[in-house]
Amino acid sequence: MRLLKLVPDNTNIPFLRFRLPFMALSILMILASIGLVATRGLNFGVDFAGGLMIEVRVEQNLRADEMRAVVNGARAGNATIQNFGDGHTASVRLPLPPGDEAAVQQVVSRVQGLITQRYPGAEFRRVETVSGKVSGELIQNGALAVLLAMVGIAIYIWFRFEWQFGVGALFSLAHDVALTMGFFSLTQLDFDLNIVAAVLTIVGYSLNDTIVVYDRIRENLRKYRKMEIVQLLDLSINETLPRTIVTSLTMIIALAALVALGGEVLFGFALAMLLGIGIGTYSSISIAAPILIWLNVKSDSFVAVTKPGQDGVQRNERLPTRK
Repeated sequence: MRLLKLVPDNTNIPFLRFRLPFMALSILMILASIGLVATRGLNFGVDFAGGLMIEVRVEQNLRADEMRAVVNGARAGNATIQNFGDGHTASVRLPLPPGDEAAVQQVVSRVQGLITQRYPGAEFRRVETVSGKVSGELIQNGALAVLLAMVGIAIYIWFRFEWQFGVGALFSLAHDVALTMGFFSLTQLDFDLNIVAAVLTIVGYSLNDTIVVYDRIRENLRKYRKMEIVQLLDLSINETLPRTIVTSLTMIIALAALVALGGEVLFGFALAMLLGIGIGTYSSISIAAPILIWLNVKSDSFVAVTKPGQDGVQRNERLPTRK
């Protein structure tokens, strides 16, 4: 029985021929994502924004403006209503009332009573409260976690390969994170701790994919010392393409099932992961390898040469990277 091959043997796709359009597209998408986050911002969930969040499901078709009018009847501050799922579920977000836990419970009881009165049989799935101080700390810690992860990864690749590879990996990871943030700014989906976990997972996956490509590039730099760098990079990407396609496709199938069937709690996380896998695969092929050319990596940049020492003994020394 013959094994199924998604990528035929001897595949030779000239990826590097399109490196300029790929890079231009990536830079435009990064700038667009930064612009979206700067102008529209992120729709922070209760984890980051602080306040009170009530998730409710009703039997009728739920209209955000109608639900907002009902909740505002509790006089607990301006309510933010967001529909999600099948149109019967919404999250109700309110500012935290002044006072202790008893004051919070009074607001929750009033809001739930008004919703039940308007929507008989309403189901309250969860109630969450986060103080403003805690939410501010969570934003700082979440951003710091992503930043430290990216810098640590770049330093690791620098020592594992060469500094050019570290710069390429860091740019690829910044590309993946920026586009993910831009997507959440565009769609205004809740951005909470689950999404931070998804971003960190995307960083790890993209790194793994990039290291596989970089490792093959390093092997081929040793093997084909006279090959043109563009041809060598194309060869390395095509040699790792079957592994990249199979791994990414497996992840995409699993995450698509979670997006469709995982429910509202896992929807944001699964969607962020699904988007990140696609972006990470693209960046490993179209950014991580081509950027080495602009960093002046040549086929003989890291070739060890033999030079006689003062004592006449032959020693191997690495040629410096060409400027």
